[in-house]
Amino acid sequence: MCTWNAQLGESAAPTAHPARRPLVSVIVPVRNEERFIGRTLDALLAQEFPEDASEILVVDGQSTDRTVHVVRQYAADHARIRLLDNPKQWSSAARNLAIAASHGAFILVVDGHCELTDRNYLKKLVDAFTRSGADCVGRPQPLDVSGATPLQRAIAAARNSPLGHHPDSYIYSQTGGIVPAHSVAVAYRREVFDKVGVFDERFDACEDVELNHRIDRAGLRCFLSPDIALNYVPRGTLRALFRQLARYGKGRVRLARKHPDTISLSTFLPVMLVLALLAAPGIGWLVPFGPAITLALAGTYAVAVLAGSGMAMAQCDSPRALAWIPLVFPTIHVGAGCGMLYELFFPRRTAAHVPLNRCTPVYQKD
Repeated sequence: MCTWNAQLGESAAPTAHPARRPLVSVIVPVRNEERFIGRTLDALLAQEFPEDASEILVVDGQSTDRTVHVVRQYAADHARIRLLDNPKQWSSAARNLAIAASHGAFILVVDGHCELTDRNYLKKLVDAFTRSGADCVGRPQPLDVSGATPLQRAIAAARNSPLGHHPDSYIYSQTGGIVPAHSVAVAYRREVFDKVGVFDERFDACEDVELNHRIDRAGLRCFLSPDIALNYVPRGTLRALFRQLARYGKGRVRLARKHPDTISLSTFLPVMLVLALLAAPGIGWLVPFGPAITLALAGTYAVAVLAGSGMAMAQCDSPRALAWIPLVFPTIHVGAGCGMLYELFFPRRTAAHVPLNRCTPVYQKD
């Protein structure tokens, strides 16, 4: 019986475990999720799954809204729900705190802003582990929810197209089977953390990709199960989408810095786009045939966006969303590129006491 150290390097005190261990531990990292957390908890509590075979650990990252109040109300009525405090705020630290406090044989991560409509979700998750024998299970995560605005529908359609997400990702795939863990794994056998360590708390984005990369590198197996897809709420404004993709861009650079084998041309295409935009005025004035070169680059990107928009529009069933799609793609690409450039030139120094490559669990057996 193990207690994982959420501080990644300090000794951990043994945790008292109940005599009967829940089968599934659901980790819900949150920060300012007052609008959505109640719906997520309702869906988890409504599962057709034995109550004594699951637990729900909500880890709050110093929310400034009423998230904690809402969760406390639920916890007062449902013994399965526990509220943990995450002073570090980031999701990577939240996940580690919950792993240390959890008891389940399987660890599942569910964000606080998702739509879970299947009452047999946990049962299907356990079935996926049982059928496949895999070390971890992945799920598609379509950005589509009921009551979405036209912009949110446009974002969902764009992100679900080849131009809107990393080409190596399975996150929108509907074909099950053994796949690389890096883009889709969200549920893990507890033994996985013994083998590869926990989440790296130097990451405030891509922490799941970084852990899953270590899982792939260790030769562990991931099973993608479309049966356990979750719908995630798209951002509500282009500004919020830009900030989200900028965070992802920063995370991708940190990932490449720690794991150089993740570097690829496709990953850094957004950086090339932003550099081209920044260099365009100089090219136009200083380089021979500069205006023609600038026009050719702009035209190439415009054609790519129009082609991608056409593919995305074919999947979008909202006429009012169609006008947004050509604006969504540049927001995605420029946001990711700006985040990458910022991290390249102004790397954020966090958790300096934790070596970058030290992600192994510290535990005690009782």
